Amino acid sequence: MHRSTRLARAQALLAFAALALAACAATSPIVARQPGLAVADAALAGGDPAMALRVARGVLRMHPHSASALVHEGDALYALGRLADARNAYRAALAVAPGSVAARIGSGRCDLASDATAAAARFAAVLRMRPHDAVVLNDFGIARDLQGRHAAAQAAYRAALAARPDMAAAEVNLGLSLALSGDSRKAIALLRPLAADPSALPRVRADFAAALVLAGHPHAAARILRTQMPLRTVPAAVAGLQALRTASR
Repeated sequence: MHRSTRLARAQALLAFAALALAACAATSPIVARQPGLAVADAALAGGDPAMALRVARGVLRMHPHSASALVHEGDALYALGRLADARNAYRAALAVAPGSVAARIGSGRCDLASDATAAAARFAAVLRMRPHDAVVLNDFGIARDLQGRHAAAQAAYRAALAARPDMAAAEVNLGLSLALSGDSRKAIALLRPLAADPSALPRVRADFAAALVLAGHPHAAARILRTQMPLRTVPAAVAGLQALRTASR
């Protein structure tokens, strides 16, 4: 592959990684065993990872070897974008509890943006233990998309939806994957009603805009993105998605 093509492909994958991770809003299977961790769960669900981090670290001061608290710490750090710190927290959890599914999922998510192959291997290992886990299937689909294996990714998203039909994250990721693989009509048909729902989160509308760019409708996408992000960032976002469309072809 020519160097410029490889560079475009790498940039495209990074752009898709950001979209996929934004769409991945599924909750990992964490059991809050120490008092207070339920508060951390609520803080994460409510979009306050800083609070979740404070709670998890408060529990760790009393129970420094709690795998559940370490996983909560990792999840909070991941949500804050502190991937290296999150990875360390998950490693510490696995040192205490090698079979921790939640820590394995967290480690895989940390790998997604930099090493999709390693992430896919982590998720595949969890799926051998829990083959119908919708959260892991969704994450596995993201890893496959980042590897360019879109048919496998779509199979994983559909399996996730079979296990949990109301899983919006898998539905959105399926739409993005269809757009990336060139099936624009199905992608737009799937994502349009999700984005039109008055209760839709901003990231869902942004993902619909991404599908529109991938389908060759950048101006329509820009109109949506102007309502979702600062105006000055819209041209760069559209250009990045157009690069993704070119690289995928």
